[in-house]
Amino acid sequence: MEGYVHSTESFGTVDGPGIRLVVFMQGCPMRCLYCHNPDTWEPNIGDKVSVEKILEDYESYRPFLKDGGITVTGGEPLLQIDFVLELFKRAREREIHTCIDTSGITYNPDNKEYGEKLDELMKYTNLVMLDIKHIDPEEHIKLTGQKNDRILEFAKYLDKKHIPLWIRHVVVPGITMNDEYLYKLGEFTGGLSNLKALDVIPYHDMGKAKYKNLGIPYPLGNTPPADKEDAQKAKAVIMSGIKARLNEEKSE
Repeated sequence: MEGYVHSTESFGTVDGPGIRLVVFMQGCPMRCLYCHNPDTWEPNIGDKVSVEKILEDYESYRPFLKDGGITVTGGEPLLQIDFVLELFKRAREREIHTCIDTSGITYNPDNKEYGEKLDELMKYTNLVMLDIKHIDPEEHIKLTGQKNDRILEFAKYLDKKHIPLWIRHVVVPGITMNDEYLYKLGEFTGGLSNLKALDVIPYHDMGKAKYKNLGIPYPLGNTPPADKEDAQKAKAVIMSGIKARLNEEKSE
């Protein structure tokens, strides 16, 4: 089994627990305005890499990957669900912790074949990191070019499957750095019993050089980067929404 892989990172420290081998899969249907990897958008291009090669790479680094495992990210890794399924099956045989970093955009409850593959994949998945780009439906379309209904349904699917979940959210000045939206995100997140962590990430513009090299206009122009303090304030608002949802459920 081979997949289109953009690149790998040998010692990832922000892509799940511990130190990890991170596999960046090629292809993504999202067009997030703040994306810093536009070179991963196009599907079915780049290097074709086998499951065995990735596992060999992992084993060569295993002594250094303390409390880690393998994370597939992108791009959007679930565009290549067959490859990820085979990789995670083989990883489970070797007792390797598995994590998917996904936008959830490929989730389609009406597609029986996809649903069966996803159910099977979840048997070998230890953790899902779900990037919720925007909680508001219309603002989500403006930000990513896609609706968010299936993304939120995917979060609920993971809850029903009891798959440990980390929520990721990028705060962008003038777009997602908005108390109303942040609170609503918290209210939604508070309804997920499988939530294990919340990562609020400040927007940065370090991808500008890639856009220039690719000849693509940078979508956010002169939008200033956010900082750690912005992320901490945003996280506090999200947490207040989570607590409100939990308190509401307790009182019912």
